[in-house]
Amino acid sequence: MASSRPVIGLTLDAEPAGLYSRWPWYALRANYAEAIAAAGGLPFALPHLPDLADAMLARLDGLVVTGGAFDVDPALYGAASAHPSVTLKSARTLAEMALLRGALARDMPLLGICGGEQLLAVALGGRLFQHIPDAIPGALEHEGHEPGHDIAIMPESLLARATGAEGMHVNSSHHQAVAEPGSHAVVNARAPDGVIEGIEAPGRRFCLGVQWHPEFHTDPGDARLLAAFIAACR
Repeated sequence: MASSRPVIGLTLDAEPAGLYSRWPWYALRANYAEAIAAAGGLPFALPHLPDLADAMLARLDGLVVTGGAFDVDPALYGAASAHPSVTLKSARTLAEMALLRGALARDMPLLGICGGEQLLAVALGGRLFQHIPDAIPGALEHEGHEPGHDIAIMPESLLARATGAEGMHVNSSHHQAVAEPGSHAVVNARAPDGVIEGIEAPGRRFCLGVQWHPEFHTDPGDARLLAAFIAACR
């Protein structure tokens, strides 16, 4: 029954006026909501209203910070300048950071996906590589999305328990990555080139970020990861 499903907030993307609408508009790929529903959750979209973050969180059982074609402001992790490739959506980041910090204060189960993982890392005291090709010589192609690459999952991590796997084949669509997870998080997965593909915060109910997009169900572990997140929200 719908009433037995935990309520899961999904952060929205936003675009300026034009194309779809004469007015600024929100957007979210349908498979985010579909994947949460398939895992047993009740998905709700969250607008960019940072002043209402606590009121929204009070009605949620879990939070998913979604990805998007933009970057975390380097100033948030102490970078002196921004790489030329960096693009910002400041209003979205402000709203998502308010939700993330509120969820962390409540120890609410949360899952960061792609850019959501990167913002989670920053919220937990970490920093990012602003552009993988410049920061990591010889790195794999991480922006191709398909077919992706393999990852190695750290034994005994929350990610290992959630997926029941030592490794996965994942999609990849990012030009930035976590450089350091910070003192409040640990690395739980890496690509063959050493790029961090996942982080988690030990000691919390469920606080995990992945660099790939499990809502596409590229690997069998993706469905198990989402099911474990929903189970933690019950």
